[in-house]
Amino acid sequence: MGRYLKNLLLSKRVRLIKYGFLARHMSSVPNTKLFIDGKFVESKTSQWIDLHNPATNEVVTRVPKATQEEMEWAVANAKETFKTWSNTSILTRQQTMFRLQHLIKENMNRLKESITIEQGKTTIDAEGDVHRGLQVVEHACGITSLQLGETMTSISRDMDTLSYRLPLGVCAGITPFNFPAMIPLWMFPLALVCGNTMVLKPSERDPGATMILMELAKEAGIPDGAVNVIHGAHEAVTFICDNPTLKAISFVGSDRAGKYIYERGSMSGKRVQVPKNHGVILPDANKEHTLNQLVGAAFGAAGQRCMALSTAVFIGESRNWIPELVERAKKLKVNADYVPNTDLGPVISPEAKKRICGLVESGVKEEVKVIMECYREEIFGPVLVTLAADTIDEAI
Repeated sequence: MGRYLKNLLLSKRVRLIKYGFLARHMSSVPNTKLFIDGKFVESKTSQWIDLHNPATNEVVTRVPKATQEEMEWAVANAKETFKTWSNTSILTRQQTMFRLQHLIKENMNRLKESITIEQGKTTIDAEGDVHRGLQVVEHACGITSLQLGETMTSISRDMDTLSYRLPLGVCAGITPFNFPAMIPLWMFPLALVCGNTMVLKPSERDPGATMILMELAKEAGIPDGAVNVIHGAHEAVTFICDNPTLKAISFVGSDRAGKYIYERGSMSGKRVQVPKNHGVILPDANKEHTLNQLVGAAFGAAGQRCMALSTAVFIGESRNWIPELVERAKKLKVNADYVPNTDLGPVISPEAKKRICGLVESGVKEEVKVIMECYREEIFGPVLVTLAADTIDEAI
């Protein structure tokens, strides 16, 4: 069929439920492939990770833990392609971004469906996921001004200074599960349009959107080997940190993983970039607007966003709004996207739900103090901690 999502979901005797994209029964579970040298490649690994639909708990695909040889193959391809891609004109690289932008818009429904099936988001949240990433591709289309150098004349007698922005080399990207389209699009388009090549490791929990994007990147004219995709868990991350060919790592994820990647990657001379939100509510704020915004900020995408609001500090009389906020939260409908009037989908896995509930229960046991674990830790779920203060200085 040539389309990654169709290959992922369609097999013999498949029976599709409402909306025509979610397989209820499959004669066999398909494997997610690697993407190396412009080709979708079946991994030879003996270790696989079952990927479950968070809404139904059904296995929709198996994700490989790439072998050492496969990961080295991906890096070698990126290294070889860098020799030619880095010398490709900026205008040529820019044209691939224009085409990629167009293809993402054309394939919006495929990307949304993949995110809904693998990550559990509602269709509305999934569309926002793709749109935010698309904005970065649009930004990359402006490379002709973004990559301008700088000059300064006569800094000394008969001396001028010129600076150039040059490609760094083979870069790596490690992405989390919560935004399976947006965060890969934060990484590989900008890396490529600047003349770098990339090895990308998407989350093993929802790699489908990344694989669709690889198909679109190839169709957009990005050369084979310029961007490669490997799969895996901790071992793949360690490989990326330790491999001497990789010159930089871009990472989004948990604090614990970020510290590991920063420390281990920096030891081998790599550039590493790694990216608890509070809101303060003043008593003169518009009550209706504020409560609506709090619900969206705290519970949208099931709270699985790095920018999700974790804590709301109510100042003065605004603390009287908390009971109404609780009532609005209770009215939110949690279900699979294909169920009508669903407000938010499930969290990514049963393990995530268990962790979230455990943090909430620990807060009850710790008698709701600011030193409690559920205040200090990033919950990464649909939970909002509320605090009260008398003044804005106290809140700060």
